[in-house]
Amino acid sequence: MDRLAELGLALPAPPQPVASYLPAVQSGRLLFVSGMLPFQQGVVLYPGRLGEGVTVEDGAAAARQAVLNGLAVVAATAGSLNRVARVVRVNGYVASTPDFHQQPAVMNGASDLLAAVFGPRGRHSRMAVGVAALPLNAPVELDMIVEMHPPPSRTRSGLRSRR
Repeated sequence: MDRLAELGLALPAPPQPVASYLPAVQSGRLLFVSGMLPFQQGVVLYPGRLGEGVTVEDGAAAARQAVLNGLAVVAATAGSLNRVARVVRVNGYVASTPDFHQQPAVMNGASDLLAAVFGPRGRHSRMAVGVAALPLNAPVELDMIVEMHPPPSRTRSGLRSRR
């Protein structure tokens, strides 16, 4: 997608599941993207908890990487980010201490990137909650629901098939 390049970004390779699940499942036009961690080149960015060594800025950068990983899964599943009709929902989980209350600011790293990439189609509903711990000591995890455009029709000799 050209917009990613304009932002100076490239999609990473889609991360492989770390347990028994699929990276994404499509039902109708909705694509449900499994929990994404902030992996960059196989390493979790900013391990630890917010309020205990991980700053809000680091957490937001981790959320941004997690959503890039999610977009890589969307592109691999759909064939292209151009099929994204709308980002519907993002659920964000922030590993944080009991006295940390800036989970929404952390998850803005993901939300702001989606808006920058897709414009109004990237604006979504969201929740951002604090949790005691996340897999692999990740500071954030997110999942997404994305509405997809139907795939292009297959044609033969320029005519649509009537099957």
